[in-house]
Amino acid sequence: MRIAKEFNWEMGHRLPEHFGKCKNIHGHSYKMLVEIEGDVMENGMVMDYYHLKDAIEPLVEKLDHAFLTYEGDKEVIDFLIKMNSKKMIVNFQSTVENITRFFLEEIRKSNLPKNIHKIKVRVCETPDDYAEEEITI
Repeated sequence: MRIAKEFNWEMGHRLPEHFGKCKNIHGHSYKMLVEIEGDVMENGMVMDYYHLKDAIEPLVEKLDHAFLTYEGDKEVIDFLIKMNSKKMIVNFQSTVENITRFFLEEIRKSNLPKNIHKIKVRVCETPDDYAEEEITI
């Protein structure tokens, strides 16, 4: 059985090595769909939606209205520090593919019930594009 929950946040980023507009500072209204697959437990649930939200919402809160930046983008990091802006510095370029993998790994590391055997994450950067990946645990 599979269940899913949607999460939304606003976030800025840039891709300094990009050849087009994405090299500029900009932002998106992100939408993420998290699907959890597993056996239905005695209580009739794969996982309580409250517990799913509890596992993921702190990650979303860290990114909401923040600037996600690669640790090598020193100019932007210096600017964000000077402006005292909410930021999250990561060891990857802030592509939608890497953001998807980041969430997938963080969810995998969370305390999921033993009946869960697959996680799928889809992150929509705009209304018409997304990255998606799933893992078996």
